[in-house]
Formats: sequence, C-alpha cells, structure tokens
Amino acid sequence: MHARVRSLAVAALAVLWSVNAVRAAPPRPSTFSIVAADPQAGEVGVAVASRFFAVGTVVPHARAGVGAVATQANANTTFGPRGLDLLARGLTPEETVRVLLRADTGANDRQVGVVRASGESATHTGPGCNPWAGGRNGPGYAIQGNILAGEKVVAAMERAFLASKGRPLAERLLAALKAGDDAGGDSRGRQSAAVLVCRERAGYNGFTDRAVDIRVDDHADPFAEIARLLALALVNDDWNRGWTAFTEKRFPEALAAQERAARRAEQQPGMLPEVLYDLAVIRLASGDKAGARAALARAVQLNPKLTVQAGGDKDLAALRD
Repeated sequence: MHARVRSLAVAALAVLWSVNAVRAAPPRPSTFSIVAADPQAGEVGVAVASRFFAVGTVVPHARAGVGAVATQANANTTFGPRGLDLLARGLTPEETVRVLLRADTGANDRQVGVVRASGESATHTGPGCNPWAGGRNGPGYAIQGNILAGEKVVAAMERAFLASKGRPLAERLLAALKAGDDAGGDSRGRQSAAVLVCRERAGYNGFTDRAVDIRVDDHADPFAEIARLLALALVNDDWNRGWTAFTEKRFPEALAAQERAARRAEQQPGMLPEVLYDLAVIRLASGDKAGARAALARAVQLNPKLTVQAGGDKDLAALRD
C-alpha cells in the first residue's frame, strides 16, 4: 500500500475508533441545577435541566426537615441518599461534601450541590468536569453546572433566585432554571428537566413529604412543559394541604388551603371540577352550607359525571337533607 494511502487509512481508523468509543461511553448528566431551602416555609428542593434523558431520575434528592442534594457530571447517585443521611446526622453541607468525596475514586469528575433545611449550603466542582463547569452558593441555595454556555448561566440563575424572594420555593426554583436556560444553559441543547420540593407531610393524606415532584423526561421544550406541570402541581399541593387537614378535622386550615387551590385551579380547567367538589365538602364541614352548595353546583356543571358521586357521598349528606 502506498505510504500516503496507508497513513490516511490509519487516520480514518483512529477517527472511527474514537467516535465508537464516544458512542460506547455511558452518557453523563452534564447539566445545571439549583438546590435550595426556605426555612420559614419548611421546604427544601431541587430543580435541574439537561441535554440528558430523564435527568430527574439521577440528579435531585431532598428530604423534608433535612436538606437537598444535586449530584451530577459523572454522577455518583449514592451521593443523594448518603448526603441526606449525613445532613440528618448533623454534618454541615461543607462537611457532607468532604465526606462524600473522601473515598470516591471518581471525585475529580463529580459535581455536587448541598443545602441544609436551615439554609447553609455548599457546592463542589471537580477539576475533571467538562467546561464550562462551576457553581456559586449563598444562604439558602447552591447552584452548579457543567458543559454550560459559560459562567453567565449560573450567574443568571443566582440573580433570578434572589430576585424571586417571597414566592413559593417551587416557583423560585423554576425561575432560576428558566434564567439559566435563557442565558445559554447546557451548551449541547435541551431534553429534560425536573422540580422536586419536600415539606413535612406534604404528600397525599400526609403520608409522604413530596409537595412537588414533577419531571419532563424527553421534550423539545422541557422548560415550557415543566412550567405547565408546575402550575398543576401547585394546585395539587394546596389541594393536598386542604384534604389532609380536612381528614384530621382541622377545618379552618383545610378551608384556607382548599380555597387557595380553587383560586389556582381557575387557570387549570382540567382540575377545576374536582377541586370545587372537595371545596364543597370542606365548606360544608366548616359550616358554610350555602357556599358548599354553590361550589358543588359549579363542579357538577363543569363535570356532570360527578353527579353520581355526589349522590352517595356521605361527606355531602347534609346537602341532601
């Protein structure tokens, strides 16, 4: 074989080998995320986005009354539960990061953000993370990302989070995530996103701490889709608050939460009839028979199929007297 032809063939084989090696390597959840705490509301949470399928199955971890962890880059997924256990034992976020990395043979390629429920935070970016990679943190939050369009991404996230003080934590997390995307986000593009917020007894009937737990695993515009889902999740959060309080006969608290759910649900027609139905139940338990009748009438008007349920519902028996 001619020397030049042979050298070209060798070069082509080298390129083919490198391409196949890249294809064979498992994808990394290279991404941008924020972990945050709202001590006054008793909430902790994580928001994350990435050009990576189902990033919400890997990065976000949180536990009410304890804190939140984001593990990414060449993610060590044990950092989530282990980090939360360390926080629960009383370690600070900085101490937690040091313990997690201490015996980790892949520490150079890890990125992790940690926040405690009381607000202390830490962020770590290993020197082996693909650029741009880095983070920043402050009271109540830690932001981190890798393979980003630049430091401007985490800077924009920080500004958005701080500027949204006073809003529900889930909305603040989404605001930070959207600001990061607007600033360039993951330099490879978009695919998935997730928002997780935990609060004591926030789940259905108070059995779990999941106040908001939403994911977009694969979407052309995961930010628009996660925003749509969050609007529904915030209705559901107030609805869960209301129903849990109702089942425990804390009627004033139940009524306040369910009235908030109903106001939010006005923008969510798919949820509104059932929210109004339970508002009727809670109004009736709170002594407002006329208000209960009005809520039920509107619920049935919007969804006539609720008529059958209402006819035999013991919680509405007083309206049938």
